[in-house]
Amino acid sequence: MTKRIIGLTGGIATGKTTVTNYLASAYDLPIFDADIYARDAVSIGSPILRAIAQRYGEEILLPDGNLNRQHLGEIIFQNQNERQWVEDLIHPYVSKCFLQAIATSSYETLVLVIPLLFEAQMTHLVTEIWVVICSEAQQLQRLIQRNHLNREQAQARIQSQLPLTEKVARANVVLDNSSTPEILLHQVDVALKKTTISINSFD
Repeated sequence: MTKRIIGLTGGIATGKTTVTNYLASAYDLPIFDADIYARDAVSIGSPILRAIAQRYGEEILLPDGNLNRQHLGEIIFQNQNERQWVEDLIHPYVSKCFLQAIATSSYETLVLVIPLLFEAQMTHLVTEIWVVICSEAQQLQRLIQRNHLNREQAQARIQSQLPLTEKVARANVVLDNSSTPEILLHQVDVALKKTTISINSFD
């Protein structure tokens, strides 16, 4: 069986969760999320969390031993080299989880949610790429409200990712979330009904 593997990506706070929730509820598609795997990668006692604590000190941990994500975010979103170091630890783990999920799933169509699909060089895992976009102003405002960040913090997170224009240029499907949820979900319906040819060489 040849599986259809949708790689869903986009900028931070552009609306990926809205799309995945709809694909799961309306079409009963399995959703595999890089963010969930990344959280698992730094669970208490994991080798990756130990490596992070050795690099940044015990203050990178919360009193209960979990990763202090806010503190780590302050470090890596201000320093590209540190962000790269952390991502080089986590991305191989996430990729391995995706490969296992693909191999063991009985579904013909799978959805892999990978915010850093291009940055982490995981395009080889999918057969098509969907990119969710919105305007820069909307993205910034949504991120500030959702994550309770100031403008500077939000801009640092947006700028840490590949520009949306570059992601769009490499997409098979572009989902525009600059209007209403209904318009966005209609685009999802249309994209899902398309017959796509497997293309496995994006880079």
